[in-house]
Amino acid sequence: MSEDATPAARRARRGSGAVTLHEVARLAGVAPITASRALNTPSQVSAELVRRVTEAVASTGYVPNRVAGGLASARSRLVAAMVPTISGPVFLGTVRALNEALVAQGYQLMLGQSGYADSREDALLEAIISRRPDGIVLTGITHSPLGRRRLLASGIPVVETWDLTSTPIDMLVGFSHSDVGRAVVNFLWANGRRRLAMIGGDDERSMRRQQAFHTAAQAAGLPAVPVITVPAPTTLKSGRCALSELLLTSPDVDAVFCSSDLLALGVMTEARVRGVAVPGQLAVVGFGDLEFAADLDPALTTVRIDSMAIGRQAAQFIVDRAEGREVTSRVVDVGFSIVQRDST
Repeated sequence: MSEDATPAARRARRGSGAVTLHEVARLAGVAPITASRALNTPSQVSAELVRRVTEAVASTGYVPNRVAGGLASARSRLVAAMVPTISGPVFLGTVRALNEALVAQGYQLMLGQSGYADSREDALLEAIISRRPDGIVLTGITHSPLGRRRLLASGIPVVETWDLTSTPIDMLVGFSHSDVGRAVVNFLWANGRRRLAMIGGDDERSMRRQQAFHTAAQAAGLPAVPVITVPAPTTLKSGRCALSELLLTSPDVDAVFCSSDLLALGVMTEARVRGVAVPGQLAVVGFGDLEFAADLDPALTTVRIDSMAIGRQAAQFIVDRAEGREVTSRVVDVGFSIVQRDST
């Protein structure tokens, strides 16, 4: 249980599995009907009562159930998922597998886009939790304290994906970004590369890969690793611009690890324009193993993530919990692999 959960939230989850309006009312020192009025028709109660109820809501993470009263106890057979972007291809496999697995079990998927900078996750969570889906699937493990409180208080099954921690909110399926960074350094070292650089997005998961990459290179006695950070979601254009910037300050680099295959494609495009031979002068490693990676010339070496397996396992977690089956292993590490091709 997260330290963000209040005692009230913890007591409620041990009973019904969700913080209720009665718990909010008890904490505020008012009757449940008064708490309901303060939330739904605040003009009918005093400002002081509204303040007390609002504070109780904030401390417990309670989100009102917007489903009609007659339906509130029924299963919705709806699962909500959030991804940072629906335009980038890296999460598409997970979304496709998640949807297919849920539909096969009689559930429907609702998809939301939280973004990277100025994330809308908290606003989306409030809207989603208020409709009481049978499960929520999130990308990553980094959430605001308010978001964590709301998720813990809701009692709704939650699956975090595309990341790894021993202390998930509820259930988790993903892999270690730090392990990825270290593995790519070892791979490049084994292939004779000694002057490494990294080009990565400014999102939290990419930054952890960058930090592990830098630390592993330092531990191996390699020169300081130059890092070019670009806005997420990353693009081919940002890859081209980043390589141009990198070569201005570090023209002798002989390997670049990119935080996405799209970035790597941009790096390879700019290298070709500049007459930098890949892999002769510059080895390039991507991340994601997108469909085009094997068809590039040279074919792109990349880190493969089984995104479909992430989606299938997340769906199974949700369905098992929604249908009352016990989930014994709540953390699944799908791992990763480095697919060596001609770019290295």
